[in-house]
Formats: sequence, structure tokens, C-alpha cells
Amino acid sequence: MSYSVGQVSAFAGVTVRTLHHYDKAGLLSPSGRSHAGYRLYSDADLVRLQQILFYRELGFSLDEIAAIFKDPQANALEHLRARQRQLGEEIARLQRLAEVAERAIDVQQTGVSLTPQERFEVFGEITFDLSYATEAELKWAHSPEQREAMARAAAHTKEDWQQLMGEATAWRTELLAAFDEGEPSDSERAMDLAEEHRLHISRWFTSCPPDMHRRIADDFVTDPRAFALVVPPSQQRPGLAAYTCRAVHANAARRAGGRTDSEED
Repeated sequence: MSYSVGQVSAFAGVTVRTLHHYDKAGLLSPSGRSHAGYRLYSDADLVRLQQILFYRELGFSLDEIAAIFKDPQANALEHLRARQRQLGEEIARLQRLAEVAERAIDVQQTGVSLTPQERFEVFGEITFDLSYATEAELKWAHSPEQREAMARAAAHTKEDWQQLMGEATAWRTELLAAFDEGEPSDSERAMDLAEEHRLHISRWFTSCPPDMHRRIADDFVTDPRAFALVVPPSQQRPGLAAYTCRAVHANAARRAGGRTDSEED
């Protein structure tokens, strides 16, 4: 039995233009023509179309489908297995995106509860990158410290944030001075500044033992968004993020041979 292009289009749920494209690509050429020269598709053509649509649904390109059709016994299973792996990876990626979206909602709901004007008044040049915040949420998702930090941040009043940022500004001024004056990152001055930063986190957000402080400082070097929360880009210098990170590590090493966190905090 033969079918016109319009009939096949209706059967398969594809456009006539798509059928013409498959014909032009050499994937599905109709087996016959009517007396008037119109395309006519056979039952075998419909089976082939079903195969094309199946592979297309799985995400195969037309070139990949053509390769399968050239040697179906050798290629079909191999291609399907490869596509199965790709789909598994894509599913995992989409699940992660869904988790990021969920975390973004949580951050928006439990983050800094200030109006845009208040945020500008309090934070000035310091900006909170939502993409970094959500990634941090994912990275520390199972950390009690992260949950405590978010809860305490949400509870801070405007006055709390003003005091917090005042402390941070004074600390940043001292850090920049130490760096600009060539103070070594493992000097007492630099390590004291690192310790002050660690205690600042503990005072306002969550307990920050030296090991946790090192991980935070490592982000300063690997992710500019993290260091921008500490020093705004307009005040940064080349090498400052690495300098701060080294100072934090030096301070952690110094503390490893001294008192415990519980004794000092």
C-alpha cells in the first residue's frame, strides 16, 4: 500500500517539510511516485520513518542516524549504549540544576532580609553573587555550620549588618595596608589579620575552626566571587587573594601548635 506525503505527515505527527528534509538528506526517500509525480511512501518506508523518529527522540543527529542505517547490525547497539550513557549524564546534570534552583529559592528566602536600598547602605560595593551563594549551598549542603550560618544571617537586623560590615571594613583596611607595605603572608601581622577574620566569621555566622577557615580561603584563590565578598574588585590588587589565603594557612599552622579553638573562642 502507498501513502501520500500528507498522509504520512498526519500518521507520524511530523511536518511535510520535515519529510522533504529527510528525503534530501538521504535518510528517507519515498519508494514510489504517483502518475502526477507526487511522493508515495510504502509500508517499509513507514517502518524506516519510525526508526528515524525513535533515534531523533533519543537525541541522535541526522548524521548519526545515517551512520547507523549504513551498517545497522554493527552500529545500532553500540550507538544506543553510548546514547544511554549520555542520557544518564544529562539526567544527572538536570537533577543538579533542579537542586541548584531549589537552593537558590532557599537562599532568597533565608538570606539577607534587607530592602535593596538598605543593602546598598550597608554593603556598598560588596555584592552577593547568587550563583556563588547557591553553589556554596550545594557544596556545604550537609554541613551543620552552613545551616547555622544561613539561619544567623537571616536573623541579623540592619543594625547587626552595619556593625558587622564596619568590622569587615576596618579589617580590610588593615589587610590592604599589610599587603601594600610588603608584609610577608606568614608574618605575625598577617597571621593576626587571618585570625581576626576567622573569629569574625565565628562571631557573626558560625564556628569556624582553622580547617574550615583554610577551605574558605582556598575559594578566595579559585573563585573570584568568593574573594569579592571579602574585598570588592575596586580595592583588589594582583596577588591579594593568594596572599590572604597563604596568611590563613599560616595562621592555621600556627594554631595547630598552640591553643585549641574552644580555648580561644
